[in-house]
Amino acid sequence: MGLRVVELAGLGPAQHGCMLLADLGADVVRVDRPADVPTAPSERPPTRLISRGRRSIAVDLKSPAGREVFRALVERADVLVDPFRPGIVERLGIGPDECCGWNPLLIYARMTGWGQDGPLAAAAGHDLNYVAHAGALHPMGEPDAPPPVPLNLVGDFGGGGMLLAFSVMAAAYERERSGRGQVLDVAMVDGIASLLIAVCQYRAGGEWEDGRGVNWLQGAAPWYRAYATSDGRYVTVASLEPQFYSQLLERLGLDAREWPQWDRGRWPELRSRLEAVFASRTFAEWRAALEQTDVCFGAALDLPEVLTDPHLAARGTFVEYEGALQPAPVPRFSRTPGAIACPPAWPGADTDEVLRSLDVPDERRRALLAAGAVAAAAP
Repeated sequence: MGLRVVELAGLGPAQHGCMLLADLGADVVRVDRPADVPTAPSERPPTRLISRGRRSIAVDLKSPAGREVFRALVERADVLVDPFRPGIVERLGIGPDECCGWNPLLIYARMTGWGQDGPLAAAAGHDLNYVAHAGALHPMGEPDAPPPVPLNLVGDFGGGGMLLAFSVMAAAYERERSGRGQVLDVAMVDGIASLLIAVCQYRAGGEWEDGRGVNWLQGAAPWYRAYATSDGRYVTVASLEPQFYSQLLERLGLDAREWPQWDRGRWPELRSRLEAVFASRTFAEWRAALEQTDVCFGAALDLPEVLTDPHLAARGTFVEYEGALQPAPVPRFSRTPGAIACPPAWPGADTDEVLRSLDVPDERRRALLAAGAVAAAAP
């Protein structure tokens, strides 16, 4: 890819976006804090898998000498990723005004939960808060229970990391034409809102009730939900199209003519029938019976199973890299496939190498280390 990215070390969404860029060939340098540098790294490798594929330099951004090192990084970079709340980088003297002044071609990507403006911009928060506030949590789950916690897929990674990587690449593409950098305000609440487009579409068409567990997409429809098997596992059916619905009932021994698909009044009764049917066989038996059919079936696999599942294994969707199960780089390219460039690095593991790449003389490197402006992990 050739893109040079400087990543200020932060949490989930910014890390995920930078992982995606690194997997596709970007040269990502993570700027860690000297306080996070281990004096004696464990023999066990770092397990922050989301930090794979980049080098680490530890810099004291509060010191003038440290900021000079950071400036040298920014002057050579295409992208700077800021994962902090609004105002933090400005107080450090490395905000958009300073960095874009040093490098007018810079794409300054700001990754936050609430965004750079608005009443909540300065408030603390995490994935669950943003998912809730953006309107995506309320429709999830059963009507008589609190909404479930949807892992951190919707906010941190769907509305955050994926959006960050997409935004950076779009800005890089635009820069090729304009010859100018720009500042990106990447907010999870905005990304989550974008993911709600289908719900907004159904609602605009009068096909959505504002409640929990009442619409087909929420599991109210018996043909679009998960069912327990006799051995306590779960399988899913999503037979939305009429031809798939007919095949589902036929394979389960039911007559689709007796169960009109959109007769909502009979949904509870059909759900009870399907619960009994699916509870009559094991997880493995249902996989053997319904996989590779057009009923729209999916088994709820656990993480150990995904590595050996025939379909996922054939595609290499998950890999074991440096002894750790993790997702393979995405998406697939015919000529320029992505790859995991290197395992996660200890904070400060590459300080000396990065300084050398900035043409910092040996004497200056030693002085920076001695002054604490930078720090290096012990070998």
